[in-house]
Amino acid sequence: MAKQTVDDAGLRDLGSLAPFLTRLPIEKFSVDYDREADVLYISFRHPQRATDSEMLDQGILVRYRGNEIVGVTILDASKR
Repeated sequence: MAKQTVDDAGLRDLGSLAPFLTRLPIEKFSVDYDREADVLYISFRHPQRATDSEMLDQGILVRYRGNEIVGVTILDASKR
C-alpha cells in the first residue's frame, strides 16, 4: 500500500478547521469521506440513525434524532 501524504496547503486547510471544531458542543465525533461519491459524513458522538433530516442550501444535509443534531452530510465536499 502506497503511503499517502498531505502537502503544506492541505495541512493549512486542515488547520483552519480547528477553530470551528473546537466550538462544537460535543467532544467526540467521527468523519468519513467517500471519495467516489465525493460525500463527507460527520457523525456526532457515535454514529447513530437519524429520524429526520433537513437539506440546507448548497448540498448540506443536517441529520436529526428527535430534536438533537446527530450528524451532517456534505455533498460535493472536495469542491468547497
